[in-house]
Amino acid sequence: MRITVGADLAIVSVPEGPTHLRVAYADGMNAPRLLGMTFPIEGSISGEVVRTGTPAVVPNAAADERAYGPLVVEGGFGPVVIVPLTAQGRAFGTLAAANRLGGPAFGEQQVGLLETFADQATVALEYARAQQEVERLVVLEDRERIAKELHDGVIQALFAIGMGLEGIAMVAGDDELSARIDGAVNELDRVIRDLRNYIFGLRPGILADRELDKALRALVEEFQGRSGVLTIVDVDEQVAAELSSVAADVVQLTREALSNVGRHADATTCRVSLRHKDHTAVLEIDDDGRGFDPATARRGEGLSNLEDRAAALGGKASIESVPAQGTTVRIEVPI
Repeated sequence: MRITVGADLAIVSVPEGPTHLRVAYADGMNAPRLLGMTFPIEGSISGEVVRTGTPAVVPNAAADERAYGPLVVEGGFGPVVIVPLTAQGRAFGTLAAANRLGGPAFGEQQVGLLETFADQATVALEYARAQQEVERLVVLEDRERIAKELHDGVIQALFAIGMGLEGIAMVAGDDELSARIDGAVNELDRVIRDLRNYIFGLRPGILADRELDKALRALVEEFQGRSGVLTIVDVDEQVAAELSSVAADVVQLTREALSNVGRHADATTCRVSLRHKDHTAVLEIDDDGRGFDPATARRGEGLSNLEDRAAALGGKASIESVPAQGTTVRIEVPI
């Protein structure tokens, strides 16, 4: 495409959250440095193209008063033409071609060619998005199936075993043996509660009738009632709304972190917060518990599970802790 329109550079920019665009494809001059760069929609020529849905031809980007994101930041570009990527009658991104400073300007023929390529790019992007949606639905169906099997099979079997053990304890006639059986029954009850918690996270239906922020508040209320740990919730509703597509994953990340607090921290207070920072959603669960030294503590499965879940969302998980001062679990997810 770049060669066909006689350009030194071609880039495709797609939405990165509600306020920015991201260079998703770049070919030609300085392409490796431009790929992945983000820039604000507001005040940029690309933003105007998205807003108006009409192409823009710029004789010299370096001298234009309107910032053009990556081309201005990278420098060295003169003539630029930008056309909208449009789906269902609405512009959502841009396709741009640029020549280096002093290079030839773009005419109507190149603009027309670029619009044709934009239509083809839109089809490819929509196809990729549809494939991702199909894959997501397959995952959700698998989750629902696993959740049903756990609830109808494993939990019922464990419950029956617990009932049987309670019956044995009643007729054992040995206080020490009865106490040990009661301990085993209590452990089974804990396992059943954990399985139900996992099912809660597996089933996408938990968020069908509530927003993420309400689901997090309900989760914290349940945790506080069960553990006795005073827990504060501080959720930015706008960030929660932007995470709607991965809400079930966020709930499960929070659940696992709170589970660790309840089981290991010996805390009196805890805080769950969700906020925005530099195009990233930051979920934090911090407590005032016993803490530990991360440099010497044995690495358990808890943090590995959090890291794996966060990585699956394109983010990362980290943990900070100081002995006798508490622990902070931080999950960062791009939005």
